[in-house]
Amino acid sequence: MHAYIKEIWLGTSLKKKLGVYVCLIILVIGVSAVFSFLLMDFALGNINIILDDNSKCYDFQEAIELEAQAFKAYIRNRTEENRERYEKAYQTTGKSLERLPFDYLTVGAERYARTWNIHNAYERYCFSRDEILEMGPEMQGYITQLYQVYAMQDYLGTYARRLLQLTMADGDASYQKRVPFFYGMPYLILLLSVVMIFVMIFFTRLLSHAVVDPMEKLAEATRKIAINDFSGEDLTVENRDEMGEMVQAFNRMKHATEGYIHTLMKNHEISELLHKEEMEKMETEKRLEAARMELLKSQINPHFLFNTLNIIACMARLEDASTTEKMITSMSNLFRYNLKTTEQIVPLEQELKVVRDYMYIQKMRFGNRIRYDESIEVEAAVVRIPAFTLQPLVENAIVHGVAKKEQGGRVFLRVWKREEGLKISVADTGTGMDEEVRRQLEIALKENHTAKVGIGLGNIYQRIRTIYQEGEMWIYGKKDQGTVIQIQIPQEEKEGANGSFADRG
Repeated sequence: MHAYIKEIWLGTSLKKKLGVYVCLIILVIGVSAVFSFLLMDFALGNINIILDDNSKCYDFQEAIELEAQAFKAYIRNRTEENRERYEKAYQTTGKSLERLPFDYLTVGAERYARTWNIHNAYERYCFSRDEILEMGPEMQGYITQLYQVYAMQDYLGTYARRLLQLTMADGDASYQKRVPFFYGMPYLILLLSVVMIFVMIFFTRLLSHAVVDPMEKLAEATRKIAINDFSGEDLTVENRDEMGEMVQAFNRMKHATEGYIHTLMKNHEISELLHKEEMEKMETEKRLEAARMELLKSQINPHFLFNTLNIIACMARLEDASTTEKMITSMSNLFRYNLKTTEQIVPLEQELKVVRDYMYIQKMRFGNRIRYDESIEVEAAVVRIPAFTLQPLVENAIVHGVAKKEQGGRVFLRVWKREEGLKISVADTGTGMDEEVRRQLEIALKENHTAKVGIGLGNIYQRIRTIYQEGEMWIYGKKDQGTVIQIQIPQEEKEGANGSFADRG
């Protein structure tokens, strides 16, 4: 009888085997689910409600604390980031307040009164909070009203903690009523689990013999093929279903794959030879391009240019033309820096010298229309920044800002340190820009559209973002009031005793 049943089972298709197995599993799971549902429903009762109430009260307590922190941060420093953080915090608090249990019949008189007090107190707090945000620190009564808002936040935090304590106490009392049944529940669950385990073991062994065992043989043979081992014997199984057909197909594919691999290996050797020739060709083209660039650079002889400018400067000195001599010397310094500087990172002192030479020439050109000031709050000989950074920014401030105003204006360069790194600011009192133009410039910088922002400014932004992972550039401006370009260069993780900054890309 057993042999007859086994013969029928081996000849049954996988679909029917799986169907029988699934039906039996569904039956067992269904019985178990119904029993578990009734058991857990009786055991737990209102546990979910208790936990949910506790969670909602805790969420409100946490939300009011986070809102208080965000409010204080925004009051101390009214930046756009702090404002967004504050708005998000008070929106979260409002949602948490609406979710607090507020049904008299459900929560009871004491919890209902506590919740009602919180609603009223929060409404008064919102009015005072919004009123203080509309005031300026210089307005009369600002400090007094600000501390009243702080006090309201403390009261709300205290109310929230008391409501949470009361809610947890009510939940604990409800839980204690069900404790006796909970002690007996593990034994019922253990009994159900033992029955389910035996049933599942039986059905799993039945299906494993028909499906898993042949699959393990296929997996073992596949692992050998993966390491190019085709020496194993052909697989054999008792199944006469789809699994048996799969094993036979695998044996045929094994022999065919062995032939394909030999062919692919020959093709791969040919491809490697072609790739090697292509790489050699590309390397030759790169060397040719480098040679062309060197040829182009050699056509402009910088030594001839420098020597000529020096001769002119000497002639101006002999003729007692000191202004002309200084202008030519400044121009010579600019050309020498632009043509001979090859380092990517240079001392700040070197960049400042170029800016000063450039500004001397511009002052000779514009006269009293242009004023230049600088505030260097770091050790310029030690601090290092990317080459060709300051002079293009100053030039941009003059060409696009100060020079366009008939009365001229002022250019101010400031360099200082902060925790996040080195700060560089170039400000002018030129024509400025409106908010829409400023926003479009920032978008063009991020999208690398140099045609919209100019090669100089776009090049500086791309180099800062490339060299330093946390490097950044900001643009500020107002129409007819001026423009500010600010750069942040991250500080080296291990700062030396001299306070130097270096490449941290």
